Amino acid sequence: MTSRTTARARVTAASALLASSLLLVPLAGTAAAQPVPATVTAAHTAPRTGAFDPTALEKALTGIPDGDVSAALIRVGGKGNWAGSAGVRDLRTGAPALPHARFRAGSTTKVVTAAVVLQLVAEKRVDLDAPVTRYLPGLLPPSFAKPPTVRHLLTYTSGLRPGASLGSTTEEMYAHRFETLTPEQVVAASVAQGPAYDPGERQEYGNIHYTVLGLLIEKVTGDRYAHQAAVRVFRPLGMRHTGFPCGPDPRIHGPHHRAYADIGGRTTDVTEWNMSDRFAAGDMISTTADLERLVFGLFGGKVVPRPLLDQMLTVPRVDGATYGMALERYVIDGREIWGKTGSRPGYHTVLAATRDLSRTVVYSVNAKSAREDGFPLVQRFALPAFES
Repeated sequence: MTSRTTARARVTAASALLASSLLLVPLAGTAAAQPVPATVTAAHTAPRTGAFDPTALEKALTGIPDGDVSAALIRVGGKGNWAGSAGVRDLRTGAPALPHARFRAGSTTKVVTAAVVLQLVAEKRVDLDAPVTRYLPGLLPPSFAKPPTVRHLLTYTSGLRPGASLGSTTEEMYAHRFETLTPEQVVAASVAQGPAYDPGERQEYGNIHYTVLGLLIEKVTGDRYAHQAAVRVFRPLGMRHTGFPCGPDPRIHGPHHRAYADIGGRTTDVTEWNMSDRFAAGDMISTTADLERLVFGLFGGKVVPRPLLDQMLTVPRVDGATYGMALERYVIDGREIWGKTGSRPGYHTVLAATRDLSRTVVYSVNAKSAREDGFPLVQRFALPAFES
């Protein structure tokens, strides 16, 4: 695998894609800190043959757990399938990582949200170029002389400012991890500040665009966002282990890994956490196999009609823009890749693919650095799947 400097030079137009994104007690136990041998298996989806050298990814899994990563799950698909896992599900017990573990998928949720909105567009229940106020009347105060359209929200060009939050750092948020901040509160705090810029003027990635889209989905369908995601995306694709917590429930139900972060200079378990304020922008729980199904279903035209998929994978003509709708475009060794990261305390997720599905990669990594600069994790666990 190339050095970080070389790798950065080889990623053009969007290396930021894949960097976008319970008790406060020290964790002890020398035995638990010992690396667990990586497990390599054959993926069971899209069985094809083709050249793929897993050497770099196998090396990436070696030595886990380390000072940052406690567990890693990787799936590569397309022309040549491969899956590997390494590490432990719990630093205290040292029990080995589970290839089918559920995890907080963070902002990969936005891919599902965009897909649901585009389905509503296909059904002529939503117009991409209509102002959001057509569907959410009263959302914006008079300071918004130019209300953003649905397309602006999907492409992060709406001009909305970030909304209310429970902290900007993991340490700040940790103290409020069981508190509830509703999507309505998040959005109200955003629009009260007025627009940051005119819609379409520039692209600024943020959760607020997709929080509003979640509310739009609920208004148009008269149904909960989580249920619409389930009936329109998860169930048709066979994503049986993907869903959303029930309201403010801080737990991950089913098999999962413990997540860790540095809080006050100590390694702290951050698994239980109320993430409901992330809503349609980042509250999804999934597995690597299910996210792989999402990638193949979406790019294969089974989720969004192909004409709308073309629009989803189009970067708006705005200086510096790298995102289409939810997904970001970047290039490695001349190969165009579309993907999305998801970062929550202790959990870092990536899904990415070529448009023709000749190569896909999905990973979930439990890392204390999950909410920091994601490039080192991406360089280690994702880029080798796309490099020649």
